[in-house]
Amino acid sequence: MPDTDVRDRDRQVHGLDALELQPRRGANEVGPGDRARALWSATWPKLVAVVLVLAAWQAVVWSGWRTEFVFPGPDKVLPTLFAEVTTPEFWVAVQVTMRRALTGFALALAVGVVIGLAVSQFKPLRAAIGSLITGLQTMPSIVWFPFAMLLYGISESAIMFVIVLGAAPSIAGGLVSGIDYVPPTLLRAGQVMGLRGAQRYTLLVIPAALPMFVTGLKQGWAFAWRSLMAGELLVIINQQNSIGWALSQARQLNDADRLLSYIIIVLVVGIVIDVFFNWADRALRRRWGITA
Repeated sequence: MPDTDVRDRDRQVHGLDALELQPRRGANEVGPGDRARALWSATWPKLVAVVLVLAAWQAVVWSGWRTEFVFPGPDKVLPTLFAEVTTPEFWVAVQVTMRRALTGFALALAVGVVIGLAVSQFKPLRAAIGSLITGLQTMPSIVWFPFAMLLYGISESAIMFVIVLGAAPSIAGGLVSGIDYVPPTLLRAGQVMGLRGAQRYTLLVIPAALPMFVTGLKQGWAFAWRSLMAGELLVIINQQNSIGWALSQARQLNDADRLLSYIIIVLVVGIVIDVFFNWADRALRRRWGITA
């Protein structure tokens, strides 16, 4: 009889859960029209911003602030940009730059995670280098390039060295902050469930710290991208084609149209990566129940 009562209660609970979850499933069903409206509501402000920027840019050119040879308008830069993206050399430059960016960011991620976990675990280590991590975040990446070139010469290693120094502190700081803000009740629940050692971090602490950790990753990518652009302008390796090298060439040839075209390309790449991190952040917040 007691087993029968327990089964009946479980069945009732499951039925109540089903009643509770059913409206949520209906509310989460999104049709094609809703997706189109959501896409348009997210797109039209950006389109308006682009139009306003182009209009302001052209107005400054028409004002005669600088000659069009030095500061051309969008009517000259945009055709140059469209012509540039159709050349094979452009895609080779993008491939080289993105390979360096992803490699450097992966190295910074590995270093930042190790340092972040170590600092969050050992209080003496936090007291010793916690302020150093913050200090490294405030240093401009370009300051490290003379030292990097002294260590590694004109090479890829010099660029990777500065990318790691620029991005790893932000990644480590984001992980430490995320771990610090894990609710104590969650940690106690994990202790009751018997989570110890590596399992405690892989199954509880790191997943709970992910929302804030993604913010650290986003900031780390920003530092990595800035470091890479500075590196490609300063460290020219065997005239290897890249976005930074193209910027340098356009400056030396006084080709303002091409120079502004590549500045726009750098901006667009940054915006695309920012959109990706924002999407990841929203997805994590929805999963954690932080936002609707």
